[in-house]
Amino acid sequence: MKIMKQKIYIETSVISYLVARPSINVVMAGHQMTTQDMWFTIDNYDVYISDIVIQEASRGDKKQSSLRLEVIESFKVLEIDDEAKDIAKALITGKAISGKCPEDALHIAVAAANGIDIIVTWNFKHINNAFTRMTIRQVIENKGYICPELCSPDEFLGDEV
Repeated sequence: MKIMKQKIYIETSVISYLVARPSINVVMAGHQMTTQDMWFTIDNYDVYISDIVIQEASRGDKKQSSLRLEVIESFKVLEIDDEAKDIAKALITGKAISGKCPEDALHIAVAAANGIDIIVTWNFKHINNAFTRMTIRQVIENKGYICPELCSPDEFLGDEV
């Protein structure tokens, strides 16, 4: 019997921390190290991104964007279809995600529409915090989907570090 790998969605903030120049900020440096540790485990999972990750990773400094695009080139890309757009709209109208951050709603929506198990993100401001997680889960489940677990690379690794 073949054991199915868990499906994880890597949000753009994780990619940014992975390839960023080493930070002198202690917290950011810790995030960078944890992201690198997580990257060593990535082959144990089916890894997905979406077109929005590619768009976001393409922005900014040419050298950094090139590095970001390089590390995600082998991942499966999920389409932003009408189903995902409908879920994203519900996340915004349901006040789970701010209307000022439609791309954050799309990350979650694409993952939910495609049965992703876990979304890994460093975005604590709009996605992965105690105030948003509950509302996100409620909106996703009200739409009839299973909400992916939202976690940081720290949480994703658990006690593996």
